Amino acid sequence: MGKKCPELNSGSMSDISFLLLTFFLLVSSINTDMGIPRRLPPPLQPDMVAPEVHKRNIFVVKINSQNNLLFDGQIGDLKALRARAKEFLSNPQNLSNLPEKETVDIPLLGTMEVSKGVISLQNDRGTSYDMYIQVQNELMAAVNEMREELSLARFQRSYADLGSEQRSAIDKAVPASISEAEPTKIGGNK
Repeated sequence: MGKKCPELNSGSMSDISFLLLTFFLLVSSINTDMGIPRRLPPPLQPDMVAPEVHKRNIFVVKINSQNNLLFDGQIGDLKALRARAKEFLSNPQNLSNLPEKETVDIPLLGTMEVSKGVISLQNDRGTSYDMYIQVQNELMAAVNEMREELSLARFQRSYADLGSEQRSAIDKAVPASISEAEPTKIGGNK
């Protein structure tokens, strides 16, 4: 008779693999940070009245269900949105059809004219998430570019390299005033 090959006892292998799986599930962390970081404004007190915003201070950006972009009352291109948002918020020539400016004393910067402009983003329920994110990115890029330009002009340093007090001053001079309306049906839908 030939020699018998020894067998491995694999009965406990399933128990060990289950314990290892459980261990790694419990000790590993799953990164769930997703979405767009936004700080919501505090709720209005019952006795407070919502501030009135003049029409000239509002830059309306709409996205319909076919992902068509509408700003300035016309169909627009995503590539032009950032430049148009910067022009609106900065109002360099103090034009009457662009936002008003308010003179504010800002620590570390002194007296500055701060735009009262608000960007109103409205999207349709059928708007794709990708288009929504692209528009959000362009609007925030406009604000970030303005902050970077002011930071370089006033502190000769990039906004990212500033201390917290300097950053706070820049943020007050160039506020990120983006208002989002609840999704609705926007014209151009079939």
